[in-house]
Amino acid sequence: MERIELVADLHIHTISSGHAYSTVAEIIDCAVHKGLQCIALTDHGPAMPGGPHRYHFGNLFVVPEREKTVEILRGIEANIIDRDGTLDISEYYLQQLDLVWAGFHMPCMQPATRALNTEVLLRTLENPYVDGIVHPGNPDFPIHEEAVVLAAREKGKLLEINNSSFLIRRGSKTRCLEIARLVRHHGGLVSLNSDAHIAGDVGSSDIALSLAHEAGLSPRQIINTDTAMIHHFLKARGKRRFRSLGSAAAAEETAGES
Repeated sequence: MERIELVADLHIHTISSGHAYSTVAEIIDCAVHKGLQCIALTDHGPAMPGGPHRYHFGNLFVVPEREKTVEILRGIEANIIDRDGTLDISEYYLQQLDLVWAGFHMPCMQPATRALNTEVLLRTLENPYVDGIVHPGNPDFPIHEEAVVLAAREKGKLLEINNSSFLIRRGSKTRCLEIARLVRHHGGLVSLNSDAHIAGDVGSSDIALSLAHEAGLSPRQIINTDTAMIHHFLKARGKRRFRSLGSAAAAEETAGES
């Protein structure tokens, strides 16, 4: 079995989320200490109690793209707020971000039947600004896993294996393992993330890693095993920051040969 090593953590909360406890600077220091190459700051959307105002996301451009040895992606964990898959922040802000996660949270939407929860996620995946679904294995919101895996693969979007879920959402492992096995079988991409709410947890995805091994996932099916894979994904998703990535890389390579 191929060894899986993570170089990025793509789901991290700062103190701006209201129920998280570390600053951007503290998170960066922890990421450097743990040898991560890339992190994504993904605070909760405004509908989460204590969450930041939408202006927080509009002002993320002040966060540098790189600090010390770590690349920083500016993102959001948006909340699904109705059965149409509507998010709690407008397209105006979503289109400015590097990474848009969306997911269910009970303060913002109440669980429904497995069929209805699945239907809502499928509608959410239709949103052109959504790059992936967070903690789809959440047992509070049961889904038809295969339908969601197939839809995410078809649309070139991510599904998350959320390490924190194994600690705070009892019953997550069975569902996450099923999702991982379906991705192995059907194809697609997952991201193994800490969902850190304090700096010390940044990069902590050991349980998710163990599950990925158990499911038989290869490193090529896990986006945060390679920053080049992350960049390619974000370019393919049309992210402003990464649109010229290919030409810039080619120019750099040509300059190096001259």
